[in-house]
Amino acid sequence: MTKMTEIKGNIASPKGFVADATHAELKFQKLDMGVILSEVPAAVAGVFTTNKVSAAPVKLDKTVVAGGVAQAIIVNSAIANAVTGEEGLINAKKTQRLLAEKFDLDAKHVAVCSTGVIGKQLPMDKIALGISKLSATNGHSDGFSEAILTTDLVKKEIVYQVELGGEVVTVAGVCKGSGMIHPNMATMLGFITTDAKIAQPLLQEILSEVIEVTFNQITVDGDTSTNDTVLVLANGQAGNAEITADTADYDGFKAVLAAVCQTLAKKIAADGEGATKLIEVNVTGAPDELSARMIAKHIVGSSLVKTAIFGADPNWGRVISAIGQVAPFEVPDIELEIQSDLVLLHSTPVDFDQAELSEKLKEKIVVIDVELNNGDKSGTAWGCDLTYKYVEINALYHS
Repeated sequence: MTKMTEIKGNIASPKGFVADATHAELKFQKLDMGVILSEVPAAVAGVFTTNKVSAAPVKLDKTVVAGGVAQAIIVNSAIANAVTGEEGLINAKKTQRLLAEKFDLDAKHVAVCSTGVIGKQLPMDKIALGISKLSATNGHSDGFSEAILTTDLVKKEIVYQVELGGEVVTVAGVCKGSGMIHPNMATMLGFITTDAKIAQPLLQEILSEVIEVTFNQITVDGDTSTNDTVLVLANGQAGNAEITADTADYDGFKAVLAAVCQTLAKKIAADGEGATKLIEVNVTGAPDELSARMIAKHIVGSSLVKTAIFGADPNWGRVISAIGQVAPFEVPDIELEIQSDLVLLHSTPVDFDQAELSEKLKEKIVVIDVELNNGDKSGTAWGCDLTYKYVEINALYHS
């Protein structure tokens, strides 16, 4: 078991990174532009939306990741630069070039991300203004996590340290996401920095595997966005021996990267638009991991389950219905616990105190445990309740 320690910090905590944030006047007053810079070119890995209408920055960043190296990430909120045609791609490339010129970088080593309203062109005069105010020496690194937010109510960041290759390695993550969350992936931007030394192909392999059991296991509303992006920069400045496959350091790095991604994913689920509760669903006893994850995610994504949780209604029939809709095998022997109260055993109802369980469902975290008794594989998913506030937010927010 890898021993990792959570520390106070931000996305610039790993050695050799700086970050800054500014007001580019895309929003009325709030910070709306941020940058992450590595002192040296870094290995870059990325995972992107599966939405076939992907935003201009996604198209651009896929080419950056294909190159294997990045030294900066520039992010704006308020405007997604999605469904903006050729002009949108031109503006993303111009943003890339302006940032490269500002910090004397190779433009092909600059990733560009945007989030916000779909269908609006970036006001390039304001983008240029914002970039002109960014600094690599007097950076407002704590502000980066705020600058990328849209309908989020809280900032989402985490920093872990672990000893690898004889040195202390730091892994920091930050993300945004609140609505239009149904990964593969979601209306989320996630950024991870690390001073670990690792080759780009291995970094990409690990990220792709970790994403499947973390960010791709959250859902808020079943809608997959146009701009979903997770990028990892690894600049090697910790001085550790290079991480290679099938070693203890490989296992340790994968564990800490998974911990960062899972923590951020759960923060997104808990901050779902209008949400009052985080829902965790654990499925065990499945014949394969994919089925376990799929069932868990369908339960947590069910509108009927989500509204029951909002209303503190221990309606376990909705959970069973969700299982039966997607299970690719017969499920005649289910055990079901809600908030550790057994409500179903061998697919037979068990007497329980409904009033007491209803009170437990008013807690901030609701856990549903499902045992399928059909194998030894497991999966977990996270989501949130569906509230009146979600409808209000999305009726009023223009996207």
